[in-house]
Amino acid sequence: MDWMTSRNSRAGNRLRVAGVVALVMLFGSRESPSAQWIRITLPDTPRTADGKPNLAAPVPKADDGKPDLSGIWRRQRGLNSPRGNPAGLPGRIDHYMPEGTEIPLRPEAAALYAQRSANLGKGRPSERCLPHGIPDAMLYGGPMKIVQNRRLTMILFEEFNHYRQLFTDGRAFPQDPQPTWFGYSVGRWDGDSFVVDSMGFNDQTWMDDSGLPHTDALRTTERFRRRDFGHLDLQLTVEDPKAYTKPWSVNIGFDLLPDTELIEDICENEKYFSRVGR
Repeated sequence: MDWMTSRNSRAGNRLRVAGVVALVMLFGSRESPSAQWIRITLPDTPRTADGKPNLAAPVPKADDGKPDLSGIWRRQRGLNSPRGNPAGLPGRIDHYMPEGTEIPLRPEAAALYAQRSANLGKGRPSERCLPHGIPDAMLYGGPMKIVQNRRLTMILFEEFNHYRQLFTDGRAFPQDPQPTWFGYSVGRWDGDSFVVDSMGFNDQTWMDDSGLPHTDALRTTERFRRRDFGHLDLQLTVEDPKAYTKPWSVNIGFDLLPDTELIEDICENEKYFSRVGR
C-alpha cells in the first residue's frame, strides 16, 4: 500500500467526508480523491536534475536562522520499529522502544493496557472522532503539517482536522491549566533541536491505538530535529508517576511528503456507528 492509498485506509472504522468527493462524482473520475488532490508543485522545494524533490538537500532555515521544521510529515513505515508487530496488534508504542526495554507500567495501568490490547483496541476514542492525544497523534501514521513561526508553531493533523499549538513566545506554563486533549505546550530551541514540554492533559486519551493508559499527571517532552530536507527525528519522553514507575522514551522518524497538501477530513461523531448498530 502506498502512502496516498493509506490516507483513506482508516475510513473503515469511521465516516470520512471530503469536499473533493463531490467533485469526483460530478466529473465521473475513477481515481481516488486523494490521488487527485495531493499533486502540487511547491516552489520552495529543492529538486534534483530530473525535477524530483531532493529529500537529501540541506535543512532549510527560518527567518531567525533556526532550522525550519515546516512541511507535511508522516511517520516512517517500518523503518524505526525495531520489534515489528508479530501479534498484529494495532499501533503499540512499545514497538518503537529498543530491544530489551519495556514500558515501566504500574500494576493498575498494566492490567488496563492488557485488557484493551486483548480487545484489539476496540473502543478507542478516535472511533468516535475524539483526538488521538499525545503521543498517539504522532504515531498513527496520517499526514501532519508543521507550520513554524517565531512565536508559535502549529501542528495540523489531517485526520479530523485537529491541531496543536506550541507556544514559543517565552511564556511559562499557566498555574492551573484547563485539562485538554493535547495538553498545553511550550517550545524552545536547544541548539538545532526544537524542544516541546507539554502538561495539562485530560485523562481521556489513549497513548497508542492498543490502549496504553495515562492519567492527568502526564507530562511529555518532545525533541524534534530535522536531519535534512526530507527527514525529521523525534525523541519523545513520557513522565506520569501515577501510571509509570519512571520516565521512558521512544524514538520516531518522519518522512517529508513533498509536493502535496493536507485534505479536508470531516468525522461525523457517532453517526457511522449508529448506522451499523453499534
